[in-house]
Amino acid sequence: FVFNTRREIFADKRVREALLALFDFEWMNAKLFHSAYARTGSFFEGSVLSARGIPASGAERSLLAPFLKELRADVLSGTYQPPRSDGSGADRVHARRAFALLAEAGWNFRNGALVRKADSAPFQFEILVTKREEERIATIYATMLRRAGITANVRMVEGGQFEARRQQYDFDMIPVTWQQSLSPGNEQYFYFGSMSADQPATRNY
Repeated sequence: FVFNTRREIFADKRVREALLALFDFEWMNAKLFHSAYARTGSFFEGSVLSARGIPASGAERSLLAPFLKELRADVLSGTYQPPRSDGSGADRVHARRAFALLAEAGWNFRNGALVRKADSAPFQFEILVTKREEERIATIYATMLRRAGITANVRMVEGGQFEARRQQYDFDMIPVTWQQSLSPGNEQYFYFGSMSADQPATRNY
């Protein structure tokens, strides 16, 4: 699931981290997929290009020097891992972590709903999907979020409408798969470059 960070509601990285903490991969993997999946913690997972377990070299740190204050320490050390729940579907540790991050970002839990402190606006967004399997997973994720007072409306549309909205970045959250090879090149700018973020129909979702 991709956050459209052009949307104000996802602009704060603490909000995105909280929503990640509320996604219980371990429960979903066990209950829906018979534990068939392994979660990736590196963009090039399982390849020689993976940074998992490998600290940034001196040359990499030199290139990243202007941005070191913005980068997570666990990314630079190669120790980053996605949150791992207890698999119960109701991990209180992750819930507490999510609520703490949301509170720091200006959101409060009030009368069963998460609202913005500044104007009491509810925390709600749309997950746009085009396949039944995507709808199934998105609906379960929406149920997980509802326990935290967050409303995620799952909307299924036909393929042409989905593609048109994706190309114009007219969505809050969508499921996306990026294809990669062991010879990464200019497509990385197309996927992740700041210039492509302002151009319609790139893959910088």
